[in-house]
Amino acid sequence: MSMQQHIEQTLQQGLEPTWLSVTNESHMHRSSGPDAESHFKVVVVSALFEGERLVARHRRVNTLLAQALQSGVHALALHTYTPAEWQARAALAPDSPNCAGHK
Repeated sequence: MSMQQHIEQTLQQGLEPTWLSVTNESHMHRSSGPDAESHFKVVVVSALFEGERLVARHRRVNTLLAQALQSGVHALALHTYTPAEWQARAALAPDSPNCAGHK
């Protein structure tokens, strides 16, 4: 199983999201090789985030992905929303910036 699949499966089971997108952005980082799985963008929409502040949502995701973070994942760009927040954003997540030094 790839790291991307592991992240997707873990978040599906732990958050029961209404929307989940896990994008491997390793190719955008100069320290990563062509087959790297070290940098990911995660967009997750879950009712479990209702009433939680952003830092609590990120802690929840990081706790679920603790093994991945210890096994080679260098960076996670987390975008966590409740269903109402996601609808208010018109189901659009922010674009990822380019890595410093990457062209």
